[in-house]
Amino acid sequence: MTEALVTPQLLKWARERRHFSVHTAANKVNVEPHKLDAWEKGQERPTLRQAQSLAQTLNVPFGYLFLSIPPIEKLPLPDFRTVTGTPSSTPSPEFADVLNDALRKQEWYHDYQKSEGAHPIAFIGRFTRKDNAEMVAADIRKALRVNDDMRRHSQNWEQFLSEFVRRVENAGVLVLRSGIVGTNTYRKLDVQEFRGFAISDNLSPLIFINAQDAKAAQIFTLAHELAHLWIGESGISNPDYTKRSSQQQHLLDRFCDQIAAETLVPNQDFLSRWQDKRPLEDNLQILATLYKVSEFVVLRRAYDNDKVSHSEYEARFQKLLDRGRRKLKDGGGDFYRALLVRNSNTLTLTLLSAVSEGRLSHRDAAQLLSVKLKTLIQVQKNILGTAFANA
Repeated sequence: MTEALVTPQLLKWARERRHFSVHTAANKVNVEPHKLDAWEKGQERPTLRQAQSLAQTLNVPFGYLFLSIPPIEKLPLPDFRTVTGTPSSTPSPEFADVLNDALRKQEWYHDYQKSEGAHPIAFIGRFTRKDNAEMVAADIRKALRVNDDMRRHSQNWEQFLSEFVRRVENAGVLVLRSGIVGTNTYRKLDVQEFRGFAISDNLSPLIFINAQDAKAAQIFTLAHELAHLWIGESGISNPDYTKRSSQQQHLLDRFCDQIAAETLVPNQDFLSRWQDKRPLEDNLQILATLYKVSEFVVLRRAYDNDKVSHSEYEARFQKLLDRGRRKLKDGGGDFYRALLVRNSNTLTLTLLSAVSEGRLSHRDAAQLLSVKLKTLIQVQKNILGTAFANA
């Protein structure tokens, strides 16, 4: 059997990058843990087939295992998840894959829009980080008609989110929502790593939302990423309006959180609805249901307006934390509906139309939608109809 002259250090780097233990990684490639440990220490070498299997399992290019030192993986967008803007750790393969996939989609749509003679979207970069958060939020609400009528027609958070996304896409922004890489349900995204990101572009702006999060949290993330577009700044985010101190957060992300909160829960409207004589728990539940946000956001609004003391805020915050995040399935059970949600309704229909018009190959469309070639035909039949599928 031909031995693969892999670099032991790179084997360990690739495994740790996936957050796999030696035991877990060994099981996935059907070898004994002591065997993998020996490879990582340079005491033995894997066969060529074993090395290829390991690279596939660890989601790294096969050639990486032969490098002398681990590659430096840089994110292609500004990272606002930390105060300094510097990533605290190497991005997971899952995060890197969805980010690069979104960039490919955005670049294709940009070229398409340009070829169609599309006009620049007026609200992209309309404001700057020096502007007033309330002013930016008011413009977002006006442009997307985020108001009481929209809330009244949404029976729950899921309906509100769907309608919110629909309005954002109608305004010209691609919205991708997924909790997994492509269609691989085994490769789930981690909300602790990121909740969303925005690509600011006046022809093809894009927002990605981590669908592993609760629906109320996804709504806030969407509003947060819209703030990034309105001030014309791309970036990776982990929105958290509830953070106790602004020192815990990058200034720009804090600003976008303030815009998001004001977009969803306008402060003057909030003050008119808050009832001081009503129990705190009732206020939180009633207003969270009304505004279609989490109780965390309402609690923070109350704290910022001196409606609850610091000790009350901390106690209630911890109580809400203890409830835990609801585990949600990604995209629902309908494959075609999930495809539209994950790839953006606008982008999916545009891609399928481009295929039917002969402007894009079936193979390229399948790659952009992260589906197999044979699946694309069924997608066309179910989404565009048999006329397009047979064109």
